Amino acid sequence: MSRVLKMSLKIDMVYAINSFIYVLSKLPIFRDLITEDIYKSKTLKKCVGILGIILSLGKMICYRLLYFLAIYLISKIICPDNIGKAFIHIYFIFTVIGMFINNKLLNVSTKKYFSIVLFGMDAKEYMRSSLGWDLFLSLLLNSLGFLIFSLVLKLSLMSCLVLILFSLFIRVVGEGFNLFFYKKFNYIWYNNTILYFIILGLLLAVSILPYFSIFVSFNGILIAMIASFILFGLGIFYLNHVDDYQIIYKKLNTLKAAFNKDNQRAYSRQAMVAVRDKDRNISDKRLRGKKGYELFNTIFFERHKEILFRSAKNYAVILGIGYLLVLLLVIVNNSFDSSIRNFLLNRLGWFVIIMYFINRGAIITQAMFFNCDHAMLTYNFYREPKVLLGLFKKRLITVVKVNLLPAFIVALGNLVLLVITGGSSILTYITSFLFIIFLSVFFSVHYMVIYYLLQPYNKNMEIKKVSYSIVSLCTYFVAYTMSDLAMSSLSFSLLGLMFTGCYIIVGLFLVYKIAPRTFKIN
Repeated sequence: MSRVLKMSLKIDMVYAINSFIYVLSKLPIFRDLITEDIYKSKTLKKCVGILGIILSLGKMICYRLLYFLAIYLISKIICPDNIGKAFIHIYFIFTVIGMFINNKLLNVSTKKYFSIVLFGMDAKEYMRSSLGWDLFLSLLLNSLGFLIFSLVLKLSLMSCLVLILFSLFIRVVGEGFNLFFYKKFNYIWYNNTILYFIILGLLLAVSILPYFSIFVSFNGILIAMIASFILFGLGIFYLNHVDDYQIIYKKLNTLKAAFNKDNQRAYSRQAMVAVRDKDRNISDKRLRGKKGYELFNTIFFERHKEILFRSAKNYAVILGIGYLLVLLLVIVNNSFDSSIRNFLLNRLGWFVIIMYFINRGAIITQAMFFNCDHAMLTYNFYREPKVLLGLFKKRLITVVKVNLLPAFIVALGNLVLLVITGGSSILTYITSFLFIIFLSVFFSVHYMVIYYLLQPYNKNMEIKKVSYSIVSLCTYFVAYTMSDLAMSSLSFSLLGLMFTGCYIIVGLFLVYKIAPRTFKIN
């Protein structure tokens, strides 16, 4: 095992060094200095190797500390009166989430292709060495994180030790579960989108319970750690008694899969917005009496109904389940009535960031570009102001309809919870309901406007415009800052209505005036 680990790390180092030299050779300042002979220089490679180790170590430490910092900030926002308990609760739930989504043994990589397929390493020994090394690094990094944040939050040594061990044990449990699922169903479990989103949504909902002063107790975490230790033993036993790692790794890490790993995000985007064969046929009834832009838009959206509504329906289901769980909690224990009622009446700013995340505008614009605009933009008439504005209006109406599905669940859920937890005036009911609807309309308009004004995609659906990324980041920042804003639902709703109305008018004007110059392929 030590020999395989040493060879595996050596492959990592050589690959990283050569990649680093290659990247440097493409920079204008080094282009004439770095030649093919530089790959033969052992001294230079040692220097680059040392630099690479330092940078890799620094990168791992920074990422892990940023993870701990993110949990700390979330804890501070949702439970400022008891940050320590909230931190422990959220870390515990996030670790459980990691058990499902942070599985590495079956991930495709060029390293696995080199090691197992090309160099013929024993796949089981490779699995053992890579898992052992990952667990060792995770143990060190988590220990460093808790060492720093335990001083800030004054966490007990026992709590830190239990959480560190739980993180270690549950990782192996997750790897064993993932491998078992793959062998039984012949695909990695998180490729099942519905199952993935349901589990992720439920666990994320549980992670914000500290807002309602509900925490996972230390005894509960201790029991979970002991249970995970037992499952850890079973996971180790299972992982060591699987005999066909060679076949599994070769099946997953083909030459094409391994070397397309860097383009996986682009492929995922294209797969996400690809039209299925059954959606290509449209009934004549849907097209009857339509012509021009209306016909063009109808054909597009009829073919993309599944794409457009798929994620919206998934979010609607997750949100519906979440509201049912909160409703059940309120019915079982009415001590949470006042906090939930106060949240719905005075902290509606939180729903700005929620609606930001569930709005499907980004996915829809990707589908528009990949399945329509990347081809149509080669024609000049498609970028004429009248054509752009006409199609923009048709598309905007459809996008708003799609996003209203999860928005309606949120608006209705808030209304029901408000009634159950003590009620309010009719005007408050109306404004709180309309507030969510206005938010959904605003984000639908916003994504359409920045798509037409800043069209960011190239032919591979990669975002190539910095301006689009900056606007998206600013949008997130504004949505995030709204979560700290305390204002009555009536005031918030009226402001939202006025702002959305103005934004639509300004957006239509800008699309008409500017989009003919900016709406093009990068």
